[in-house]
Amino acid sequence: MNKIIEKEIGNNIRKIRESVGMTQDTLSAKLQLRGCDITRSAIAKIEVGQRHLYPDELVLIKEILCTDFDSILYGEK
Repeated sequence: MNKIIEKEIGNNIRKIRESVGMTQDTLSAKLQLRGCDITRSAIAKIEVGQRHLYPDELVLIKEILCTDFDSILYGEK
């Protein structure tokens, strides 16, 4: 995947997460409760584009943050 795109998607996730008042720890815990083995550190790396985001993680993050794919992929309008 393109590093610039990964950084943009990670930044979008961070903005959405912060806009709903959720910490990286809370997001990580909610993902773990849904069967996604991901740490707070991995969330931090996704948000800065240092770790790939897997499709199952993307779907769960979308659901947990109550957002849509467009907002995650292209930013909130």
